[in-house]
Amino acid sequence: MRELESHGDQREVQERKRGFFKELQIEFLIHELKDPLAVIETGLRMLLEKKGSFGDLTPKQERTLQRSLRAARKARAMLHGLLEIGRSEEGFFSWALFSPARTIREAIMDALETMEVAAQEDLAEGKMTEEIIPRAGISLKLDPRVEEVAMFQDEAKFSQIVGNLVKNALHHRQNLVEVKATTDGIYLNMEVTDDGPGIEPEHRELIFRRYARLEQPTGITRRGHGLGLAGAKILAEALGGSLEVKSEKGGGATFTLTLPLKGRGEGPSP
Repeated sequence: MRELESHGDQREVQERKRGFFKELQIEFLIHELKDPLAVIETGLRMLLEKKGSFGDLTPKQERTLQRSLRAARKARAMLHGLLEIGRSEEGFFSWALFSPARTIREAIMDALETMEVAAQEDLAEGKMTEEIIPRAGISLKLDPRVEEVAMFQDEAKFSQIVGNLVKNALHHRQNLVEVKATTDGIYLNMEVTDDGPGIEPEHRELIFRRYARLEQPTGITRRGHGLGLAGAKILAEALGGSLEVKSEKGGGATFTLTLPLKGRGEGPSP
């Protein structure tokens, strides 16, 4: 009997080791992808900034290169975001004072740049502004206190949470996405709501599991990899907050993010 238990313990140890090395391989791959992206980004910048050496560009060529440069920077930022999840799990943070209202707007615009054709067209024309937010069907409602307050948190991780929630809402919406943020002076409370197909009660925990994917309803063609919401929840909890979902089948979904205005790092009061 003891021998069987010993074999069982050994198998468990081996499974843990395999899981650890698999995670390590993925994280190493993500880390190594930064270098070729940096080379691409540098090459594009040289073509745009050193026209005397490489020759003049037509307006159309310049817009195409600028869009490619933004895409390279976006890909690098996404890799950085994936590494931030690992850093948060290991307890590494970059605490700083920042405006949550500004970061929320920037995260929404970054999400639109990735998801919306209209935003991509505006970028190609060099006229991407905050006006794209309502034109893209997003209702942004920030309480006046959110506009005035400062957060002492890890801004990169906060931005990634907001971006993942907005992308998820854009992915599932029928027509509208609503983003609301309020504060009581201690916590920032943010809700991201879509009018999509909703989530079955038994799937509400599953959507926060890494690599878990639900069957896509008719009309939704894009398939994710089950990392966006999982990463958002990991980051929210690492920052001392929470991420919850309320949804009924056929009734859309509301994701509620609650974060303390002052994180665990040493710093000024909000």
